[in-house]
Amino acid sequence: MWYKAGVKTQLAKGAGMFRVTVTKSFSAAHALKIGGKCEDLHGHNFRVDVAVEGRELSPEGLLIDFRDLKRWTVEVLDELDHKFLNELPPFSGDCATSERVARYLFERIAARMQGQAVRLAEVTVWESDNARVGYTGEGR
Repeated sequence: MWYKAGVKTQLAKGAGMFRVTVTKSFSAAHALKIGGKCEDLHGHNFRVDVAVEGRELSPEGLLIDFRDLKRWTVEVLDELDHKFLNELPPFSGDCATSERVARYLFERIAARMQGQAVRLAEVTVWESDNARVGYTGEGR
């Protein structure tokens, strides 16, 4: 029950949205085609936030088991860890920007989540403590 201005109201069941996020990291190098010193080969300790959302909880009270979300995330990050991103097939011919990395991670993790009652909401890739990119998928 919620009280607003002395009026008692009840929220509709399932009106809220739960969001569960895990954070993992990987190290990789890239060279950008944007001018300046970022065109030189350089690397980052990328931090990645993976968020899923949904309205319904399992009988145990979970939106999703953290262990599953962590496992799917690590499986995909292992494909990029300690690699030169520009040389990997998903980025060949393209500049391996954080934007493209975020989209790649989103698509690969979403594929592992097929059949789940939750949806992948956003993947955020942090190049540094003060620079990040978020990707929410198509049609959002």
